[in-house]
Amino acid sequence: MLAEYYEQIEVLATNFTLAILFLLIGLAIRDVLKRSAVPKFGQIIVWAVLFLGCFGFIAKGIIQVLWESGV
Repeated sequence: MLAEYYEQIEVLATNFTLAILFLLIGLAIRDVLKRSAVPKFGQIIVWAVLFLGCFGFIAKGIIQVLWESGV
C-alpha cells in the first residue's frame, strides 16, 4: 500500500519537474526572442508549444495518479 503511494508521488514529482523545466526553457527562449527580430507569429508558436508541453506534463501526472489509484 505504501509503495503505491511512493510510486504516485514519484510520478507527480517527475511530471511537475518536467513542467518546470519546460517553463524555464520558455523563459530562456523569451529572452532570446526579445533580443532578436523574430516575427510575432513565430513567438506565439514557440510559446504555444512550450505551454502545451508544460501543461501536458502536469495533466499527464494527474491523470496517471488518478488512473492508478482507481478513482
